[in-house]
Formats: sequence, structure tokens, C-alpha cells
Amino acid sequence: MTASLTERLADGVVLGDGGYLLELERRGYVQAGPFTPEVSLTHPSALAELHREFLLAGAEVLQALTFYASPQKLATVGLGDRVSDLNRAAVEIARSVAAEGDALVAGNLCLTWEYDPSDAANEAHVRSIFDRQLEVQLEAGIDFVVAETFTFVGEAEIATRCAKDAGLEIVTTMSFEKDPHSYEGDSAADCARKLRDAGADVVGLNCLRDPAHTLPLMKEMRKAVSGPLACQPVAYRTPDHNPDFTGLPEFPLGLDPLQLARGEMADFALEAQAMGIEYIGSCCGSVASHVRAMAVALEKVPAEVREWRSESKPMSAYEYHQHNRA
Repeated sequence: MTASLTERLADGVVLGDGGYLLELERRGYVQAGPFTPEVSLTHPSALAELHREFLLAGAEVLQALTFYASPQKLATVGLGDRVSDLNRAAVEIARSVAAEGDALVAGNLCLTWEYDPSDAANEAHVRSIFDRQLEVQLEAGIDFVVAETFTFVGEAEIATRCAKDAGLEIVTTMSFEKDPHSYEGDSAADCARKLRDAGADVVGLNCLRDPAHTLPLMKEMRKAVSGPLACQPVAYRTPDHNPDFTGLPEFPLGLDPLQLARGEMADFALEAQAMGIEYIGSCCGSVASHVRAMAVALEKVPAEVREWRSESKPMSAYEYHQHNRA
């Protein structure tokens, strides 16, 4: 029987997967702008292949592509009536690939763009959105939930309670834009405490910021709460004056020159591990080569897949220029 997320965390660091929507946009399957995840219906094999790349790279969790798979968001591209179909298909695709290895499948909840803390009736509305997604995702076979990319900690708390009420383990992560706090003004430490109090099994940060602008905030969370933390930054380099990559003029179509090298993501994984972060992953801009570099650094997979050698003379530029002796 496959070990649960909590059981795996008790044994050591769990390695997450990488980014989906921006990579699928780069490959031509997702439209920049809406960034809606209808690829699970229109090109399921493309989504399955990206899952498989992350699995083979060493990811121990595959997130179902149900980010933005909510009624109102899908309605922006004329798919408001396909919510159940899309959530089910996304989980089933992730489940089929996960069965090729030993990965867990995470359902995904995210910001709705509809949360309004000034409206007393709004919480019930947002909760209905999450409950509808979770009902289908549970039927399709998720192992736990990743609730992510929340700028309002209040909305993150709602998602957390929905998952716990459904009997699911949940990783809940905030995203901070230019300023390092939630829209309500809560610091990283405050958010960690509130999400832990709401029942989150793992709390942390994801998306928007690169490792250099995420890890200092993770230190604040580590000091504020006990228990597992999650860190999933973007693999794009962001500047001090605007650490949110979506606020840069390069977003979304000019990001390629800002992509971090795989070694930089490996360094991030080791720094996060040393900090005591138990769930280490990555977000937008992170591809299979980044995940593999992180897996090697964390000793999840061997550095070399298979043995090779040349008998008497160099048989590749790698040997010819003596990179193998570095």
C-alpha cells in the first residue's frame, strides 16, 4: 500500500513536481492570458507526458492540473459547464502516470479571484467552489490536496477547512507579490500560524518569487510554527525591486532569459533542506531538468542513470574537453 504524505514526510524530505501551465503554454497547449487548464480535455496526452517527465526526473508527487479549474475561471474561455469533466480528467491523467512509479497524486485548489473579505456571504460562495472541485477530485482518486497561490490568507483558510472536512491531508501555501505579506497584511509568520490553526498539515509558500526571495520568508515561517513546511518557488530570476515574476515586463512571453539554471534549483533544494523544510518543490518555470537536479541534490535519484566509458580515446565533446574530470 502506498505511503501517505504524512508517512513520507516522517521519513524525510518529499520532492514535489514542477510547473505546468507556463510550460504547457510554451509547448503550445495552453493559451497565455487566461492560462486555463483545458489541456486535460483537449490534449490529454500532452499533459500525461509532462507528468511523466516529472515522475522520471524524481518527483514524488504529481499535482493534478486543476489549477484554475473552477466555474467562473473556466467560464472566461467558454468552459463553465465543463468543471466536473475537467477536474475528473485531470486527476485521472495524473493517477494513470503516477501508477508507473511510486508517486502520490495531489488534487489542486487555488485562488478563485472571487474572494471578498468585506462580504459576509462571500465565504459560503468560495467554499461552494472548492467543495465542488473536491467532490469530483475525490471520486477520481486523489491522495491529498495542494491548495496554493493564495494572496488572501482568509481564502487559503477556507480551502484548508474544505479539505479537512473532506477527510484529506492538505498542503496550503501562500504567494506574496511585491510586498512580503498577504492582502490582509499578514506576515509570513502570521500566515503560517493561521493556516496551521485552520488545520493545514503542511504550510508554506509557492509561486511568484524565486528561491532567493522566498527562502528568507520561509525562515520566518520556520521560526513561527512547528511541523512540516512547504516551499515551491518559481524557477525564474526576479529582481529585488519587484520579486513577483508576474509583475515583470517579461511576463508571460519573454521569460526565457530569466529562467534559472538547473544547478541553481539544486542549490535551492539543499538550502531548503538545511533550513528544515520537509516538502520541497517548484512552480512556474521549473521543468524536468530542474526537478532532476533537485532530486540528485537531495539524493532521491543517482547522478548517473547508467555506467558508460570510452575504451581508448574520447568519444564525445564531454570527454574531449575533459568536463568529466571537473
